Amino acid sequence: MEKIIFYIVAIIIIVFAIASVTSRKMLRSVIFLLFALIGIAGIYFLIDYNFLAAIQLTVYAGGIIVLIIFSVLLVHHIEMELEMVKTSRIIIVGLASILGLGVFLTTIYSHPFTVVENYNTTTTEAIGMGLLSYEAGGFILPFEVISVLLLASMIGAIVIAKGSLKTEVGSQKPEEKNKEKI
Repeated sequence: MEKIIFYIVAIIIIVFAIASVTSRKMLRSVIFLLFALIGIAGIYFLIDYNFLAAIQLTVYAGGIIVLIIFSVLLVHHIEMELEMVKTSRIIIVGLASILGLGVFLTTIYSHPFTVVENYNTTTTEAIGMGLLSYEAGGFILPFEVISVLLLASMIGAIVIAKGSLKTEVGSQKPEEKNKEKI
């Protein structure tokens, strides 16, 4: 049963990833990417990596997609159509992808994987305590630095999206100059 669910979720991820890359509408590409990221979280839930699945849903499917949608909306490119790629580039990327898939499958099938019988499961509570610990091995400082970095990136994206409004005091806008000429 798990194998069937895996294949269904994998097909959903592949379909939405291809749709995200091939869609000409910017907002549709973002929505397709959202569904692909949710599918990846489904794979994590399937292999019982609940914390990683929750992080995938909150950070990537939640936060990153919302930032992308805000940036698309802020620059008023919601109906922007992406340009079509040349056929030669599609062929080159296709061949590179097939080559990469070949290397990946060769590596996977040539490696002798062994089943680990004795392993310790890490609970979400232990991960949370490690993330928020001030002691040796704790990750509170990198956690805070990343949050400040994300905030700075968001402010920078908003400033870039708004553009520069260079109007000097006492100067007229171009529309007002045109009205005076008439």
